[in-house]
Amino acid sequence: MGSTPAVQQRDYIMIVGSSTAFPIVSAVVERFVRKTGARSPVVEAMGTGGGFRFFCDGAGLETPDIAMASRKLNEEELKQCESNGIDDPVQVKIGYDGIVFVSTNDAETFDFSSRDLYLALAREIPDPSGRAELVSNPYSNWNEISESLPAMPIKILGPPLSSGTRDILVEKLMEQACADHAMLRDMRGKDSEAYNEHCYTFREDGAYINAGENDARIVRKLSHDPGAIGILGYNFLERNGDLLNAASIDSIAPEFEMIENSSYPLSRPLYLYIKREHYPLVNGLSEFLSEFTSDAAWGDEGYLVDKGLIPLSAEESSRWRERALPGI
Repeated sequence: MGSTPAVQQRDYIMIVGSSTAFPIVSAVVERFVRKTGARSPVVEAMGTGGGFRFFCDGAGLETPDIAMASRKLNEEELKQCESNGIDDPVQVKIGYDGIVFVSTNDAETFDFSSRDLYLALAREIPDPSGRAELVSNPYSNWNEISESLPAMPIKILGPPLSSGTRDILVEKLMEQACADHAMLRDMRGKDSEAYNEHCYTFREDGAYINAGENDARIVRKLSHDPGAIGILGYNFLERNGDLLNAASIDSIAPEFEMIENSSYPLSRPLYLYIKREHYPLVNGLSEFLSEFTSDAAWGDEGYLVDKGLIPLSAEESSRWRERALPGI
């Protein structure tokens, strides 16, 4: 006798995670519901870290089916998943995005170096006078960091600790800048906990403002504060190009081609994570993923490109589609 197929136990899909991926996922949700007539998936933006915590809370149907993310699951999160009975979640790369530093169209246009941004963001920096010690960040205006920057107060609206965007900033800006300083390199070898505390912590003196997980809220705040800089995903820049200017980083602008080929310093992949256990139990889950990974959605001329998603290559698309749709 053949085995009895699993009975579907929930008639809608639950998705949580990255605010950057939220508009991309929402576009697929809209198309999926229109095409199938299925009950609309519930999608909640709570940041990549917050989404992973909820996703890894357990394998039961009271927990999310999909986590949307702007970085990979880290080792600690994988252990949480495993300890709560989630067996090897399916990782699917869906495309690429860039982290952009933006200002309003009527404000100054910036060309930052990676070092400029580190010196603007870090709570502590190597003493500018040359002494071999760390000091509280003394910079209050951009021109104090570099004479090439304007005499404007440093005010940056950015993501909270739970955000994958913040994790990527730490990895690609803070980590790299710290590696360039002999004192910090030496600290890393001797005391990794102290290194992480000194190197990965953003300033808390008002120059960096936690603006929450909602990129759209940052855009609104910038419209009322034209001297401020916002940190957003490229897809939000694409949708608000009439309102915003994007800064170059190391003289490379955050343009489609520069992100696609990873020339732009803050390029990053976006991911979905799916619970294997939920495929047979949640109505429409496989069909939703089939829509998401269709050429009409994530292909070179798919509707997600209009939402600011940088598409995968044809070879990558084929490989990740197979992973998203096991046995289909």
